[in-house]
Amino acid sequence: MAVEYDTPFGIAGGAPGLTVSPLAGRRGVRAAGEVGLQTHAIWERVLDRAVREGGTAYCLELSGVTFVDVAGAGALAAAAQRLPAGRRLVLHRPPLALRRVLDMFWPDLATIEVSMS
Repeated sequence: MAVEYDTPFGIAGGAPGLTVSPLAGRRGVRAAGEVGLQTHAIWERVLDRAVREGGTAYCLELSGVTFVDVAGAGALAAAAQRLPAGRRLVLHRPPLALRRVLDMFWPDLATIEVSMS
């Protein structure tokens, strides 16, 4: 059963949003927008779900994400560290800045796989 967490772009005051929807045909979600102070609660729920769901891989399609702050990157790394043995998060086309932060602070985190295809 898929659950959607939606915060529309351009919410009150022009604050950035984050829209998340289930992926068709595989376990995971597609996210679009920004991960920042206004959207951390949504991001945390997505990551909690990724940890709870079974399967060997949980896909996060991030090509529509334009920004992830350091706290969002930290939450991603913490979620990956909570995964049981043999599981991983697969990030599809994450923003360059997120890739750099992960490489800098969590270079040996084997439970995160980055795919640019």
